[in-house]
Parts: sequence; C-alpha cells; structure tokens
Amino acid sequence: MAPMPTDAPEPSGPELVGVVLAAGAGTRLQPLTRFRPKALCPVGNRPLVDWAIERALSAPIHRVAVNVHHDRQALQAHLHRLRIHDGPQGNLQLRVPLHVSVEEHEALGTAGALGHLRPWIEGAAVLVLNADTWCPGSLEPFVAGWDGARIRLLVSGGDRLTPTSRIAAALMPWDEVARLEPTPSGLYEASWRAAAAEGRLEVVRHDGPFVDCGTPAQYLEANLLASGGASVIEPGAVVEGTVEECVLWADAVVEPGEHLRRAIRLAGTLTVLVR
Repeated sequence: MAPMPTDAPEPSGPELVGVVLAAGAGTRLQPLTRFRPKALCPVGNRPLVDWAIERALSAPIHRVAVNVHHDRQALQAHLHRLRIHDGPQGNLQLRVPLHVSVEEHEALGTAGALGHLRPWIEGAAVLVLNADTWCPGSLEPFVAGWDGARIRLLVSGGDRLTPTSRIAAALMPWDEVARLEPTPSGLYEASWRAAAAEGRLEVVRHDGPFVDCGTPAQYLEANLLASGGASVIEPGAVVEGTVEECVLWADAVVEPGEHLRRAIRLAGTLTVLVR
C-alpha cells in the first residue's frame, strides 16, 4: 500500500481518538508467534500493526494509542522506531501523537484495554481497531455522518451484531467508554450486547477485503490477497529454489532444487504448510 497521502482528513468537530488493540498472545498463530508478536507478523512485508495504524490515520483522529502486553518489548521497540523514523521506513506519516498503553500484569481484553486507557481518552470518542485484522482501505466513510451518541460497528459481511460477527472497526462514544473498567473483559459482553438490545448500536456492513489473521492459513490468505496471489518474500530471505503462493520471512532459506508451495517459511527451513 502506498504511503498515507498528505491530504488525509484533518480532525474536526468533537475529538476522536484511535485505539489499536495489539496485546494478544497469538496462540492460534503459532509457530509464527514464537518468533514475532502477532501484531508484528508482516502482511505484504508490512507489520499488521502498521496496517491498523494506517487505517486509523485515514479517519479524522486527533491522536492514536496502541496497547501492548505479550512480547511487548519487541512491539514497543517497533512503535518507538515509527515515531522516530516517521515516514520513509514504515510508510506511515504519523500526523498525530502515538501513545503506547502497557498492560503490565495481564492482557485486559478489548473492553479492559479501553478501561485502562480512560485517563488518556478522557472525554473523546474512540475509533477501535484490531491489529491482527488485515482490512485495508479508508475509514473516513465509516466515520462520516456518525451521530456520536450510538455505538457504530463496521461488520464484515453482516448487517447485525452476533457473538461471532467479524468486526472491522468500532466507534465508541465517551459515555460508553467511561463505564468500562480496566479488568479483563470483552467489548461484546461489557458493552455491545446490551447496547444492541437497547437500540444504542448501529451496524454498517463491510463488503471489502477482511482477514482475521488468527491462524497460519488465514495469515497466508491475507498475504496472497495483499500481493494479488504472488509469493511475498521479505528482504533478506534467500531463494535458490522456487516458490509458489508462499510467505518467506527475512531469515528464510529455500534451498537449490526445492519447490515450496502454499507455505510459510519463518527461519532457515522452518516451514508451516497450508493445505
């Protein structure tokens, strides 16, 4: 994806902040997450968290926060580099301040993360995104026309909220966020379910690209969608054989005479086959 254009929408009206949720352990994504935090696993040679921050920046936000817990040192170091080397290295132009929210003792879940961030949010509405979801495209149309009072959800392929809805983005009014506690909890249980029953929630259907990169198969799918079906090879990988519909990380090696198909190669010849 090209760098964020310099004419990205400027903040206007009531303050809107972005929160990118990146504290998860990525258990289902193993063995990939033994080498990198889930949010740093690359899609199209860009970390997932960068895609999510870029989506947040496509909306008229005033500032953005990323929460961290599992493997937080690596993620914090990456976010620090984004702030220091804004632009050329990460293909991101951080036109707003970036805050890192450290969940020290335990991961707090989607609702607990916002509860923990209440002092930072303080009176603002919140655009919430998941770092492990590859869902490219601008969120400006989703934010436009929001009444600021009801929760608004962007649901992939759906017109209503269910426990298994695939959430591409959420808009949360401050009054709703202010009630959330900094304890492990999910937004569906702590907020959305009751709001839907009370008519305080609206759903916007999303029919564009959406992949929850929760498993190696889904992760490979996201990369192939991002590349148009071509193998995605990170700089530094050594390819002396041939590859077809693969993802190769920087330390990967494909040996002479080897043909690799529908696989993720992580380090050396460590391989996850997707069939």
